[in-house]
Amino acid sequence: MAGTKISQKDRAKRQGKKKSASVSETGEMIHVAAIVELQRTTVELWHHMPFENPYRGFLALVCEQHRRNFELWHEEDRARDPTADDAQVAAVKRRIDKLNQERNDWIERLDAALLQIMDGWGVRPRAKAPLNTETPGSVIDRLSILALRIYHMEEQADRADAGEEHRAAARAKLAVLLRQHADLCEAFEQLLSDLFAGRRRTQVYRQFKMYNDPNLNPYLYRAATRPAA
Repeated sequence: MAGTKISQKDRAKRQGKKKSASVSETGEMIHVAAIVELQRTTVELWHHMPFENPYRGFLALVCEQHRRNFELWHEEDRARDPTADDAQVAAVKRRIDKLNQERNDWIERLDAALLQIMDGWGVRPRAKAPLNTETPGSVIDRLSILALRIYHMEEQADRADAGEEHRAAARAKLAVLLRQHADLCEAFEQLLSDLFAGRRRTQVYRQFKMYNDPNLNPYLYRAATRPAA
């Protein structure tokens, strides 16, 4: 986006353009910067063209997880449309439930895939290596959401139909978001380095979301056994 006070050089630095120490299924290095660039690029593209996932391997999973956050973002906006009637809001809320389920499923797939990559490379945690309960998949999810926030805050910082006070407030928030993004990239690189060196360990944390499961949500399984009128 043009018109913000943050230079391209500063933005690139803040968005973590550094190498990480993990490897893909093909033996190539996985860079945090590659994940960040995927998320940034697709957020821009998907606002102007249909969804595409041209990536392979681990990045293809990253793209699918990111897509769910992209769709969730815009469904959440629709749910707050004051002109929407009750039926429209209900339909959007059901869509949000479905997407949120898929979002969490893809986080688990990211973590399972990373563990498989590590196992294939013979990575074994050292004795008494501490467990990192925030998984790489969860970090990628947070980076995805930050990419969306940054994109939309840049829009607000550039709004021609808004006053300078609005744009200045948006620029201030954008600077905070970019700093948070840079911090998370740095921490993620360190986590990946520690995991692939065996200094830390992780595992897949299953969410077991119950609200969409017809066997676990009482409103669903009671409805299924209720006699027809």
